[in-house]
Amino acid sequence: MGLLLTLSISLLLNTCAYSKRPAVVNVGALFSFDSIIGKAAKTAMEIAVDDVNNDSRILNGTEMKLFMEDTNCSVFKGSIGAFQMLERDVVAIIGPQSSSVAHMISQIANGVQVPIISYAATDPTLSSLQFPYFFRTTQSDSFQMAAMANLIDFYGWKEVIAIYVDDEFGRNGVFSLDDEVEKRKSKIHFKLPLPTNYNLQDITDVLNYSIPLGPRVYIIHIHPDPALKIFEVANKLNMMTTDYVWLTTDWLCTTLPSTNQPSLKIIEGVVGLCQHTPQTSTKKNFESNVYGSYAYDTVWAVANTIDTFLNQETNVSFSFFNSKFGNLKVFDNGKDFVKILSETNFNGLTGQIQFNPDRNLVPRGYEIFNIVKSTIQKVGYWSNNSGLSIDPPEFLKVDKNKNKSSNLNEKLGVITWPGGQTDRPRGWVIGDTERPLRIGLPKRTSFVEFVTELSNHTIQGYCIDVFKEAIKLVPYQLPYRFVPFGDGKSNPNYDQLVKFVTDDVFDGAVGDIAIVTNRTKIVDFTQPYATTGIVIIVPINNSKASAWVFLRPFTVEMWCVTAAAFVLIAFVIWLLEHRVNDDFRGPLKRQLVTIFLFSFSTLFKRNQEDTVSPLGRMVMVVWLFLLMVITSSYTASLTSILTVEQLSSPITGIDTLVASHLPIGYSNGSFVDTYLAESLYIPRSRLVPLGSPAEYEKALRLGPHNGGVVAIVDELPYMELFLSEYADFGIVGQPFTRSGWGFAFKRDSPLATTLSLAIMQLSENGKLQEIHDNWFCQKGCTSAVGRDSEPNQLQMSSFWGLYIICGVFSLTALLLFLLQTIRQYIYYKQQQILLDPSSPLFPASRSRGCYGVLFNFFDFIDEKEEAIKNMFKKEDHPEASRTV
Repeated sequence: MGLLLTLSISLLLNTCAYSKRPAVVNVGALFSFDSIIGKAAKTAMEIAVDDVNNDSRILNGTEMKLFMEDTNCSVFKGSIGAFQMLERDVVAIIGPQSSSVAHMISQIANGVQVPIISYAATDPTLSSLQFPYFFRTTQSDSFQMAAMANLIDFYGWKEVIAIYVDDEFGRNGVFSLDDEVEKRKSKIHFKLPLPTNYNLQDITDVLNYSIPLGPRVYIIHIHPDPALKIFEVANKLNMMTTDYVWLTTDWLCTTLPSTNQPSLKIIEGVVGLCQHTPQTSTKKNFESNVYGSYAYDTVWAVANTIDTFLNQETNVSFSFFNSKFGNLKVFDNGKDFVKILSETNFNGLTGQIQFNPDRNLVPRGYEIFNIVKSTIQKVGYWSNNSGLSIDPPEFLKVDKNKNKSSNLNEKLGVITWPGGQTDRPRGWVIGDTERPLRIGLPKRTSFVEFVTELSNHTIQGYCIDVFKEAIKLVPYQLPYRFVPFGDGKSNPNYDQLVKFVTDDVFDGAVGDIAIVTNRTKIVDFTQPYATTGIVIIVPINNSKASAWVFLRPFTVEMWCVTAAAFVLIAFVIWLLEHRVNDDFRGPLKRQLVTIFLFSFSTLFKRNQEDTVSPLGRMVMVVWLFLLMVITSSYTASLTSILTVEQLSSPITGIDTLVASHLPIGYSNGSFVDTYLAESLYIPRSRLVPLGSPAEYEKALRLGPHNGGVVAIVDELPYMELFLSEYADFGIVGQPFTRSGWGFAFKRDSPLATTLSLAIMQLSENGKLQEIHDNWFCQKGCTSAVGRDSEPNQLQMSSFWGLYIICGVFSLTALLLFLLQTIRQYIYYKQQQILLDPSSPLFPASRSRGCYGVLFNFFDFIDEKEEAIKNMFKKEDHPEASRTV
């Protein structure tokens, strides 16, 4: 019994010795006392320390003592304050609020193994593995920038301008935003830094620089500013109008409680983010901004960690080590303390306090607010799981299978933008009356039908008309001015023209610009407005022996129309002569033979059948004149085909051209030489630049052995124009490298998309084809591709006037004949009814009504006109007829 009592007393004494808790545990706090966040945080931390020390459920009699040092947002002062703090054997340092100071202090914390718990440093890079002792009881800017990028994508803006303070907080936040918008196929067009201690002039310089850039969506990422200096300057520069969009990170939300009501007028229409606090959270009176609540929760997070740490019977101990800064103390239990801190999980003022694997507070999302009529209106929420919504994230059911990149189900409340409009702003302005768009165009010296500048500085051409019509369909004002590119002596280099767009010499380029690979790498093209490709032009040989050479003088269309004319004339002459000419009467078989032989025989000899009627003779005169013109033209064309010496070429396509080792011509300034040299590996020594259609013709006629070329390689539209003027050449093989012509603009320029839609509208409504026809089809459109390479063929377009005259005379004669016959028929019927209705001259029709009348009329027409006239004479003198 005595032994058992002795052991019990000994165990109790040992337990008391090991469980003895320290009377005081020191905690440090580094922040800027006079800043907006610092003022709220100081009050919050003081209240939190009192609440912790007065709560018997925590620390079990141990007092938590908080030491505060003012950093004044200075890295230098923050470093000194950190060393002073470490001399007090602090187990943790709360703060700093500045990301720049946090970077330096975190390096120190790594050496002394004292955790840093910040409630306001939001730089995303602080979460890297480089700083294992840094914790954050606020949301990282990586989540805020994801929310901002989602907002940008929701409204369809593809280019934005970011203005930021040039320190770790600003730079790294904007870099994070850049990554997020890129995921959504958008981009930060320009990143414009402000000095850390910027003034009104710095802001004015930055905003003035941004005005000509184009995008009108501004992302402002700076430190809290109660004076709202950036918006003060923006108002003076008239940048708070309907053309502009202003989006702010949560600095504005932090600033607003310290801003008086009249100041809100200068930020009308601004949209900002604010860290979301769940509605179920407890509220405190000091909560002028959310960072005060985060500071309060940070104190409790440290207190809970200390309590758990002490409950595990672990002593709080420090050891010295020598350094350049003197004898510093290392927190011996720092790693254990950090492990316990990382497992923190309790319900605080701002919601659930829990750290993710990156030692950041598990994100709660952001609220989106809008300044309308000097009031703050909440228009929605964002969370990493649910995206944009009008309901708080904690009340939404999250679909884990939802595609986070999709915003089909996202929605926000009505936002009033600067200028008072509620419609979504376009978000960019390219060109205005003060600075119109600089549109470069090639000053061509050949094939000027496409685009060129005349001597009086007038800009004209097919491409120019397409551009002007497309501009008319753009739903907003787009001032521009043309800037010719080239010396006017030779065609300019189109690759250089496109490069000038990239180099900001031009805002865009308009003309016959081929869409090829090397150009699409540096600019964006519109939808092609013309289809093109590379073709080969050679001298053609039309003198090849052929059994069907007699068909070559006419095109197929010409043969068909001529044959139809023969049939029509035959029918008209037969009808006009049938009643008066015995040669056109007789059995049905004889009449059919007469019909077809009559008109065809007029080509070769005098007809056996003479025309008797005046109308028939009139038609024959016109028909014989037409035949005279047609036969003489046919004879001349056939003679040319059979007797004129034609040039010939061994080139039949791209393969024979490459293998020929003979000189090849191309248009000076085009991409063709690059294609031939780099894609087909043709030596540049074989390539001969040519500047005009006349040079094309001369080089082809000279041939490869007399200082000319064996073939010319150029784009199809140019060659169609060339072949329309020069008939002794033609296309061989099929077009290759099919592409198109488009207008070039800077990469990611919204103009490329806008004008592409306009070009598609022009194509759908037929205006694009109409412009083409106005320029190239005044004398008839011909396509060079697929034609038979027959330069001497007679086209229907050359004779349609004669055919129309012949047709008009024929139809007029036919109409007069029918009117005369109908008049005779009516007169005959009237006389028949008066004299002897029961004894008709013609047999009764097999049908009654209208069909009967028609059959009687046809029978009447079939009667010889002499018999009809004799019948009329008998009816006029009935007594003489009876006497006889």
